[in-house]
Amino acid sequence: MDPFDAGAGGLLRQPRAVWVTAGASVVAFMGIGLVDPILPSIAQGLDATAGQVSLLFTSYFLITAFAMLVTGFVSSRIGGRRTLLLGLALVVVFAGLAGTSDTVGQLVGYRAGWGLGNALFVSTALAVIVGAAAGGSAAAVLLYESALGLGMACGPLLGALLGDASWRYPFFGTAVLMAIGFLCITAFLKEQPKPALRTSLLDPLKALGHGGLASAAVSAFCYNYTFFTVLAFTPFVLDMTPYRSGAVFFAWGLLLAVFSVLVAPRLQRRFGSLKVLGGSLLLLAADVLVLGYGGHATAVVCTILSGAFIGVNNTVYTELALGVSDAPRPVASAGYNFVRWFAAAAAPFFAPRIEEWTDIHVPFVVAAVTAVLGAAVVVVRRRALTHEAAEPEPRHATEDGVTVFAN
Repeated sequence: MDPFDAGAGGLLRQPRAVWVTAGASVVAFMGIGLVDPILPSIAQGLDATAGQVSLLFTSYFLITAFAMLVTGFVSSRIGGRRTLLLGLALVVVFAGLAGTSDTVGQLVGYRAGWGLGNALFVSTALAVIVGAAAGGSAAAVLLYESALGLGMACGPLLGALLGDASWRYPFFGTAVLMAIGFLCITAFLKEQPKPALRTSLLDPLKALGHGGLASAAVSAFCYNYTFFTVLAFTPFVLDMTPYRSGAVFFAWGLLLAVFSVLVAPRLQRRFGSLKVLGGSLLLLAADVLVLGYGGHATAVVCTILSGAFIGVNNTVYTELALGVSDAPRPVASAGYNFVRWFAAAAAPFFAPRIEEWTDIHVPFVVAAVTAVLGAAVVVVRRRALTHEAAEPEPRHATEDGVTVFAN
């Protein structure tokens, strides 16, 4: 089924619950790239090094990774709507506190709390969108990736616009936007029926016992190291004003959105998911290698171009994680994200330190190698990754079309 076929449900013909959740997800994803154009400003304002400021990503994603084990446990007990609201409330509080920081240590700590809230929201939002979307899981994944791409594009732009006046303003701006999202979820999203079975803290880890899901998670771990080397380390290499850096990452995010939603599905239909993923990872490896060794203009072009490969990879990995095993989708997603987010925490920590130990080129060499390793996992484990789990039958449905799957 083509998710773009309006007659079959279509990408744009969705229940209100989907649009409300997707809209709030855009703001949630904005928080990831928000700090990109203002990283040098934060370092200057708080008298911190690039390595210290990069911990804003490390603390955020380290907490996010561990929180993946908790999100299903929480949402299966208090319901999806309340979990979304809890996550949004935590983001509002910690994003606001981040803007008041006087030291880089305080800022890193507040970003950790922000990461917990974002994890609760984002993982539950995916489950809500998958359950509510018309057109099946393919349409749901594209909607989720659309929100991700739009958020990743707008985050740096917002960071640049507000950060040009003060590095604190983007954090306050995010708190306000997430508060609006909180009000929208409160007003327009009805509570979902709770799952028939409660998720335990160990269920996501048990799900990783499936060879296909484990292979997808390991490959995504390698890829995410490359992804977040570009996102967290490149702003220091470009060394541009917030406006110019924001424009670069806005263009990067637009490519990410276009390729994840429009290009990736067409490539998958023509060549198959694993061939597309392997080829895109190799192209990303070549791109970051040229980024590391090229001049300033080349680095700008390669940074923007990487968004295309990242967009394709994001879509294919998400579909693999949701469909490769027989585990319930929220559980499979939690286990997969638990593994891959550790790389998002590791890359911002190691990239500036590798530069200190060697030179500015080597962090990109390492990033290129990890992308190649991700492609190697796809090739070696292709049989385990080709299994597709059956689409679970819905057990309940609300007036807005929100479903809870029986498995």
